[in-house]
Formats: sequence, C-alpha cells, structure tokens
Amino acid sequence: MHATDLLLWGIVAHLIADWLLQNEWMANNKSSLRHPAGWVHGAIHGLALLFVFSPLVALVLALAHVLVDTRQPLDWWRRFFRQTTSGTIFPPFAMWEDQTVHIGCLALAALLVGRP
Repeated sequence: MHATDLLLWGIVAHLIADWLLQNEWMANNKSSLRHPAGWVHGAIHGLALLFVFSPLVALVLALAHVLVDTRQPLDWWRRFFRQTTSGTIFPPFAMWEDQTVHIGCLALAALLVGRP
C-alpha cells in the first residue's frame, strides 16, 4: 500500500479508537502507566491499526500512543523548546498538541513501511 493510503487509513483508525471507542474511564486515567485504562486504550488503538499496518507496526504505534497519552513527552517538549504552557489555560490547545504527535507517529510509520 502507498504511504499516503496508509496515513489516511491510519488517521481514520486513530480517530475511531481515540474518539468513538474511548470512554470516560480511559480518558480520565490513561495518563498513568500504572493504571490499566491507558493500556486498554492502547490495545484498542493497536487492534484498530491492525486493519492498516502489520502486527509489529500496529504494536509499536499502540505503545507510542500509550506513552504520548501519559503527557510526559509533550511536557518535556514544551520545556525543551520553551513553548507556551497555554494547554493548562486553554485545554483544547493541549489536545491538539497530543493529536499532532499521534498523527506524526502515523505519518512516520506510513513513510517507513509504505510504497512511495
């Protein structure tokens, strides 16, 4: 499959898993690796991404999703690049940062495994 097709279908799978299949329990507790909610949410992503990517790529993307959802990578990124912390003042800003990283991971996977 072409990288563009993988990215498009990867985004569709991501949106379904992140918005339609995520419940309040997952959303409220996924930021801790010690809580099962993040792992359940990541497993849902992995299963959805199996429709698009090979099992190994889907697993790596699911694990990346779990790590991004802890918010630690984005907190580090904001500190390292001295970015605004307006995500704490304006929560939708933080949500779009999170979604940008998730889609960036999908794009990188699509470029690495897809045909040009």
